[in-house]
Amino acid sequence: MNPEDRLAYESRVSTRQVVLAVAAGVLLMAGVLIQAFGPHPKVTEQTLALVTENKRATQDLIGSIVTALAYFSLASTLWYLWGSTRAREPKVRPAFTGILAVVGCVLYGVSIVAYVANYGIQAHHFVTHGTQTYAEANALLTKASLVIPQIANDFGLLLIAVGYVMVSLNAMRVGLLTRFLGYLGIIAGVLTIIPLVPIPIVAAYWLLALAYLFSGRWPSGVPPAWSTGRAEPWPKAQRGERPAREPLFGRARGKPAPEPAPEPVGAPAAGSTRSTTPKRKRKRRK
Repeated sequence: MNPEDRLAYESRVSTRQVVLAVAAGVLLMAGVLIQAFGPHPKVTEQTLALVTENKRATQDLIGSIVTALAYFSLASTLWYLWGSTRAREPKVRPAFTGILAVVGCVLYGVSIVAYVANYGIQAHHFVTHGTQTYAEANALLTKASLVIPQIANDFGLLLIAVGYVMVSLNAMRVGLLTRFLGYLGIIAGVLTIIPLVPIPIVAAYWLLALAYLFSGRWPSGVPPAWSTGRAEPWPKAQRGERPAREPLFGRARGKPAPEPAPEPVGAPAAGSTRSTTPKRKRKRRK
């Protein structure tokens, strides 16, 4: 696809991508906030966790569905940004970065709903059947219907983190993202697997800022690569030349050398000696 065709395509789908990026950022926050309210176990204990989950199973299921929709929208956003990057620089590597990002988002979205739904089923079974002992709780939580979605969940998060980092880095290199947005996307990827805060505020902010950029209303102006259809790398900061090494003694470091004092009129030129100075004839006294 030549640059003109790619620009025409991006112009057609820009509104859709703005909506998807906004949806990803808003739903990402909404899914976490929905699950943040309601009863929570005060201590980490399997039997208490199952009893509490039986009370909030519907709320958690709704939150997981909202989160899944957020990651499906994120998959479309990362794929679009990666496609725009590849159109401007076909040699970016690895070429399958966009596929990894999409697979990770879809895998995480499906697995989180499957895990929460099965967890609620097991919690209801624990409360309504048996003697509610630790052994029974442990047997329910180690079933394949919970272990497999949990493994898929972790693997999906790893792929999403790779997608965040690689897509943001390469999009910044070809000039589609400002350095601020590029580094912010990398930070969002790191926080995906190392969540320092329970709310994904960095990822949500990055997605909303990305939507603003897709709309063509970036405050400092849209990067030129979006209008030329070609890679427009950001200029590298040039380091100034280091001043020549100056002596430690004598004149002060960094200050200009003092100008020599003017010589008095009639003084012999520098380097002259007595032998080279013409002799004057003495007048005899009468």
